Amino acid sequence: MALLGTLVNGLGIIVGSFIGLFLSKIPEKMKETIMNGIGLTVVMIGLSMSFTSDRVIVILLSLLTGAIIGEFIELDSKLNALGGWIESKFQKKSNQSMIAQGFITASLIFVIGAMSVIGALDSGLRNDHEILFTKAMIDGFVALVLTTTLGFGVIFAVIPVVLYQGTIALFATQIEMWLPESFLSHFIDDMTATGGLLILAIGLNLLNITNIRVANLLPSIVTVGFILAGYMAFIS
Repeated sequence: MALLGTLVNGLGIIVGSFIGLFLSKIPEKMKETIMNGIGLTVVMIGLSMSFTSDRVIVILLSLLTGAIIGEFIELDSKLNALGGWIESKFQKKSNQSMIAQGFITASLIFVIGAMSVIGALDSGLRNDHEILFTKAMIDGFVALVLTTTLGFGVIFAVIPVVLYQGTIALFATQIEMWLPESFLSHFIDDMTATGGLLILAIGLNLLNITNIRVANLLPSIVTVGFILAGYMAFIS
């Protein structure tokens, strides 16, 4: 079953998030310190991911084009509005920006990276789910920690995770046929590096150092593929 690894990964996030909700009733002072710890960890994750590629021009152009698209369609405002809708349906006293922040933070951490792509490809091509099973345990623990401070918005990150990894797993054979191995390898590196910078920005926001509209940079995760294709065509 090609989707088994993805479904287990999603289940891990859900279980971790629910456990985190039960542990969220902690003193505000402790929650603030935990948030700082999470922010520092997210900064570390973002930095480590951002160095996976040395094609700076590809990453820069991806962020620039992604920013233009994100600002044009006002993605940040739309996600905050979605957070407000969720808040009105489920939790009257929550903060809509916190819900959106929890969703975006968790989604980027869970979706971006080599484990998502390689794990989904292994599931689809070889019916080998070991990587995604491992990722499920990691994501579950991260979801638990994030939920204690960012709230139940974290659990909704399961939607992009399942859609993203599930699509790759289902179309793994076609992806392997359409994309040369060299391009796929470079794409994983550049997407990870671009996403790492977004995760770094989230960490800085969590530490109240910056107020970057990270959501408006999200299209760069898509544009990086087109920029890389143009870059490889130009240098070949």
